[in-house]
Amino acid sequence: MVSPAPFRHLLIPFAGRRSPGCEAALAQLDLPNLESLLGRLALTDDDTQDDSTLSPPHERALARALGMSADDGRIAWAAREAQNSGLSRAGSGEPWAVVTLCHWEVAIDEVVLDDPADIVIDAAESQTLLEAARPFFQEDGISLRPSAVPGRWLARGEVFRTLATASPDRAAGQAISTWAPLTDALKPVRKLQNEMQMLLYTQRVNDERTARGAQPINSFWLSGTGALPKDAVLAKSAEPTITTVLRTAALRDDGAGWAAAWKTLDAGPIAELLAACAAGSVVVLTLCGDRSARRFTVRKRGASQWLQRLLRRTPARTVLAAL
Repeated sequence: MVSPAPFRHLLIPFAGRRSPGCEAALAQLDLPNLESLLGRLALTDDDTQDDSTLSPPHERALARALGMSADDGRIAWAAREAQNSGLSRAGSGEPWAVVTLCHWEVAIDEVVLDDPADIVIDAAESQTLLEAARPFFQEDGISLRPSAVPGRWLARGEVFRTLATASPDRAAGQAISTWAPLTDALKPVRKLQNEMQMLLYTQRVNDERTARGAQPINSFWLSGTGALPKDAVLAKSAEPTITTVLRTAALRDDGAGWAAAWKTLDAGPIAELLAACAAGSVVVLTLCGDRSARRFTVRKRGASQWLQRLLRRTPARTVLAAL
């Protein structure tokens, strides 16, 4: 019996970025391994939507790879995590949300969400703040649980069943009003955020953070809302490898940093995927930008078709610019 060829799927968020610094960097970017890999692959799936979607392309692509619904703003990441960690039983249909501690920067005429990934917080600080916050959430019928990541909690409550929320990867560095406008659906969340802002101001954790020069935590961001279908079967073996090395530079529009991260990717994971493809493995590459998630896979073709494709190969820069 012949064993199936090895399967490898690499998913790259922020592979394309429609911001001035990154667009300028892309024009000078040379990625030989990506160029060669794309020459061997064919575009088999294109999910292109407006860049105002609450769920960014890489989250939609990951959800589909895992067999999850990708409804905008309601990809049930929290419910999946709760089930995988034993906080929720399979088939319960419970609605959950991710609560991410963060810092809101108050500008002259706007409030901006600083990137939650920049918050450095340990497990003890996270647990202290969770215990302080728990009664406020309970008043609204929401149960809080810690996650494996400090500063990131899981919340269970009926309010999250149909509530659409923006991913932190969309909102980081942006105005709160853009990604969490005060709609009727979000009023309970905004009420909790206001209560938490007053509570966090009084916490010793923040006094100690300020004393050591760390950014204070003054609010939270809600995301990953929704419930898994009761008959959902969570895929694990199909989970792609996700690289996040482009994220920070992309969100900051650091063109030089983004280009350097792409060079690292091209020399590392992309080169490895290219080698696996050349060795006969089944490889999948998903490139994601602000609007699009495009999936490339190997397609069998004759020698003449391969040569024709090689001669009309689309430059890698063009592929990334279209994301």
